[in-house]
Amino acid sequence: MTGGVLIDWGGVLTTGLSDAVAQWIAADRIDGDHYRRVMRELVEHAYEGAARNAVHALERGEIDGATFERELAARLLTLDGVPPAAEGLLERMFAGFERVEPMYDMLRALREQGVRTCLLSNSWSNTYPRDGWDEVFDAVVISGEVGMRKPEPAIFLHALDQVGLPGERCVFIDDMEANVTAARGLGINGIHHRDPDTTIAELESLLSLTLRRA
Repeated sequence: MTGGVLIDWGGVLTTGLSDAVAQWIAADRIDGDHYRRVMRELVEHAYEGAARNAVHALERGEIDGATFERELAARLLTLDGVPPAAEGLLERMFAGFERVEPMYDMLRALREQGVRTCLLSNSWSNTYPRDGWDEVFDAVVISGEVGMRKPEPAIFLHALDQVGLPGERCVFIDDMEANVTAARGLGINGIHHRDPDTTIAELESLLSLTLRRA
């Protein structure tokens, strides 16, 4: 099956979020246990369909990063018992993301073999390193730019429109299982990303293609 691949950015084309956050926690001297409690509540609500959630609003671009930073910083504590600096909080949080080259090599191999590719990412008002994206993506769908977010069906349908393919001819790759489940509910083949080798092997099997160079 050849067709299209829709793929997440953070934690899939980059190193994991937990590693980046751990670096930020150490650098900003954040109370890690308190941070995890706060984020667990925010993220769980964001994926349980809460009517109003700051994560929803941020990912859809309904509030800007500075507003979210102020809200989040007010709920966090450093080891000194005071909130961290709000300005630049998200940039510092994601600074530890590193590009995963085997995944980019995979995207190039896909396009060489006629598979259409689309970035499908929930943005936290972060800056994406877009250099070279024209070499690996046919389309780019970023939640804050389109006013939709995963796991909402509308953003998947929008991404399918961008590549001009039906769901059954596409594969969606994400490190969040809730997003993969939502894609499968729309007839899109899903891969829950854990590491590059496993994901690439699963994609080779689904597409009946060789994506790793000898």
